[in-house]
Amino acid sequence: MKVPQSSPKGQAGQGIPLPKVLVVDDNLANLSYIGSQLSSQYGVLMAKSGQQALAIASRNQPDLILLDIDMPGMDGFETMARLQDSDSLRRIPVIYLTANHDLEIELKGLDSGAKDFVTKPFQRDIIIHRINLQLRMAKYQHLLEETVKELEDSMVASFSGLIECRDGNTGGHVLRTKRYVSILGGLAIDKGLFPDSLNTRELGLMARAAPLHDIGKIGISDDILLKEGRFHDDEFEMMKRHTTIGAEIIDHMYRKAPTQHYLAYGKKIALSHHEMYNGQGYPEGLAGEDIPLCSRILAVADVYDALVEERIYRPALSHKSAVRIIRDGRGTIFDPVLVDVFLDNDSLFASKDRGGRKVLQAFQ
Repeated sequence: MKVPQSSPKGQAGQGIPLPKVLVVDDNLANLSYIGSQLSSQYGVLMAKSGQQALAIASRNQPDLILLDIDMPGMDGFETMARLQDSDSLRRIPVIYLTANHDLEIELKGLDSGAKDFVTKPFQRDIIIHRINLQLRMAKYQHLLEETVKELEDSMVASFSGLIECRDGNTGGHVLRTKRYVSILGGLAIDKGLFPDSLNTRELGLMARAAPLHDIGKIGISDDILLKEGRFHDDEFEMMKRHTTIGAEIIDHMYRKAPTQHYLAYGKKIALSHHEMYNGQGYPEGLAGEDIPLCSRILAVADVYDALVEERIYRPALSHKSAVRIIRDGRGTIFDPVLVDVFLDNDSLFASKDRGGRKVLQAFQ
């Protein structure tokens, strides 16, 4: 059940949408009353059970949830636990509503992850104040997290760009590869591929990790990195070590910062982005779906960009030539499913402004 939202122009009439508040209560009279009290300030959504609340929240992504505790079937605590288990819903602030004044219930509610606790009956001005306070705090927290994320990503791209420059790259490879991972992974999601391991959140972590794929080159000597001819066998064995070196570096980073979950993907990508679908790659000779999906996506993105950019040992290839090489590697070097996605949408990778013509572009 959904009550009509206030004007989409918001209170000021300036095109600012109203915050969405989901009210959950099994008592229809309570729902109607709360909706009438809040509808002038917020776009109010209503649910009369925990199960219905989860479905509405998944569809509409409210900015805040007012959640009754005492409901039959799925009560407020179980509903809260389900919200916390959802990647897309756990960040929505929740305020518990209850007529129970028991201190232990209030403590349990706050311990479960709720941001506030309001007893019924409530005064309109007080609950609006508390809702607005939580909305402001959520907005500030999101802004802070995004700022930290941008700073981290900038530092990762800058460090990775410096390492890439050592082997003669033009400086933008890590950023372009990140973009191609996002494009290819997004297309796979749109097609419903890899539903058990690929979604928008996981792809975001993969894309953040993509610039780290060659970080292990920091441990490879310039004599090998800058060599223009073919490697001797011993030189190639040394070059292959950049995968394990990179994985070790990122593993150390992840142990120091265990909340930075993109580093888990970074470790996988660094270690296995040179594995081949037929098992002929390195360092572990993994084959098929034993190669992590993030590394299979990165492999297509990495090779495409390497082909269309000039290197110290060869000129840049055309987009058409690069597409042909990737097509030829279908099922041997690359995951055939991902190659098909790439081939169906190769024009999205053919941007004339790929970036990286100047070293400084790696640090933007």
